[in-house]
Amino acid sequence: MQEKSLYQYFEDKEKEWEGLCLQCGTCCGLYDDPCRHLKKDTDNNQYYCEIYPARFGLRKTVKGEKFWCVPIKKIIHEHWRGDYLCAYKRLIKNNLWIKS
Repeated sequence: MQEKSLYQYFEDKEKEWEGLCLQCGTCCGLYDDPCRHLKKDTDNNQYYCEIYPARFGLRKTVKGEKFWCVPIKKIIHEHWRGDYLCAYKRLIKNNLWIKS
């Protein structure tokens, strides 16, 4: 059996991490002034970022406010409207982080 490369291991872990997201849109300002790139998929009632691979950096909200889009791990300790819907916050609250 061939061992996974370290690169593949981290790529798999990133996919696992990303897969936890419920796409609720709250971390992108859904209930406040959302990011201009936040879009709704009406077929499955989920939200997505139309520029997801390149999302980090200076962005604007629908009302034109500037903000820095950052990884969720940078803001997970903060509060935002609707954050109780966030899967990552639920995992922290219930101490259910992935153990492997």
